[in-house]
Amino acid sequence: MRLGAHLSIAKGLPRTATMASSIGANTFQYFTRNPRGGAARQIPEEEIIAWREVRRRADLYPIAGHLPYTVNLGATTERQQEFARMVLHDDTLRVAAIGGEYLISHPGHHDGDRQAGLDRIIQLVREAYLSITGPGPVLLLETMAGQGKEVGTIDDLRYILEGLGWPDRVGVCLDSAHLFAAGWDLRTPAGCQQLIQELAAKIGLERVRAMHLNDSAAPLGSHRDRHAGIGRGELGREGIAAVVNNHFLGELPLFLETPVADYEEYGAEITLIKKLKSV
Repeated sequence: MRLGAHLSIAKGLPRTATMASSIGANTFQYFTRNPRGGAARQIPEEEIIAWREVRRRADLYPIAGHLPYTVNLGATTERQQEFARMVLHDDTLRVAAIGGEYLISHPGHHDGDRQAGLDRIIQLVREAYLSITGPGPVLLLETMAGQGKEVGTIDDLRYILEGLGWPDRVGVCLDSAHLFAAGWDLRTPAGCQQLIQELAAKIGLERVRAMHLNDSAAPLGSHRDRHAGIGRGELGREGIAAVVNNHFLGELPLFLETPVADYEEYGAEITLIKKLKSV
């Protein structure tokens, strides 16, 4: 099982690798820049060289960069569009430089016209991401809870992928808390299987490449994006067990984004998940 958590790279990627190993993780996700702003830490070449060796020894893969929350791929104003275009383009190259496999992004928001918002996302991804040639991370668009005017239903993601021409370089990242809040009851094996059938029919399972494994502090179908600690939310231990023991979902790279005061707390959650995996 590829299981890890969202970690900081503020003290350098080799330090992050040590953090991951100390909590029992064999993968991790990180913010490509300040999650509430636009500042990005420049990663020097010597750090990348050291990182590649530490990563190999620690067997850390896949590695996922996550775009900041301030990026709205469906933005309407020219200033917001230019910011989103710059971040998506530049951070694709930044993740590629460290050999990261995935770049994860919230799809964005619309301004009241959902289809127009989706069309703007398609255009921006085409211009800022698909225009980049050479090896690099696969862009994964995340399933969302449906809060406010955000897009990110399975139907939304199908529309985007279809509009892009189904490129191999664009896929999907699931989020268990978001899906639950969007109305997918993942607390039972049958509920998980229903989700898989929908994904297979509308997107193709080969395009689903990763999952954020989070419990939900919000009720089923509430359309509220509220994460909870593993086993301490509405999904509970039973729901987390149903997910990780599913023949498809449990084989995806799993990244924890649960609320913790310190990254070391992820260690206890990883230990719990490993126990639930064998249930």
